[in-house]
Amino acid sequence: MSEKKMTSSRRQHLKSLMLQIAKGMLEAEEAQRAEDRKKYMEENCPPLEMPGSLQDLQDLCKKLHQKVDVVDEERYDMAAKVTKCDKEIEDLKIKVQDLKGKFKKPALRKVRMSADAMLQALLGSKHKVNLDLRANLKQVKKEVKEEEKEAVGDWRKNIEDKAGMDGRKKMFEAEA
Repeated sequence: MSEKKMTSSRRQHLKSLMLQIAKGMLEAEEAQRAEDRKKYMEENCPPLEMPGSLQDLQDLCKKLHQKVDVVDEERYDMAAKVTKCDKEIEDLKIKVQDLKGKFKKPALRKVRMSADAMLQALLGSKHKVNLDLRANLKQVKKEVKEEEKEAVGDWRKNIEDKAGMDGRKKMFEAEA
């Protein structure tokens, strides 16, 4: 509790010092990166010597093409590895989400509301809806068909009508 807070001027001074140190470190890292690149280029890419004859020039072109093919194969292999790793990362992310994503569903509360009140809440106060289901029902008269009553009696009488296609009728007659 006896610790004192740092003043704002002191905080700003420390912040500026940290930024200066970080800037110096970034510049040194950039210089190191440029030096490493230069060293790598000297080792792997010798200076180009242009031959005088046509045959020597063709040989140089063939060597360059071979080197380009080797580098292209390496690039393709690296790209395949990167895509494979990306897929693995995505799969692992999905697995983590599945493991974390099991949420407990809250218990729903019962709400006592009439159908009229529910429709009014859904449609707004502009629409006045009266829900009387029995008034909206359509009146249907039952009609009993005479043909159905006849068919109930003896099913053998109407077998030719029910057979449908001639082939099915013949097949039925062959069994009998």
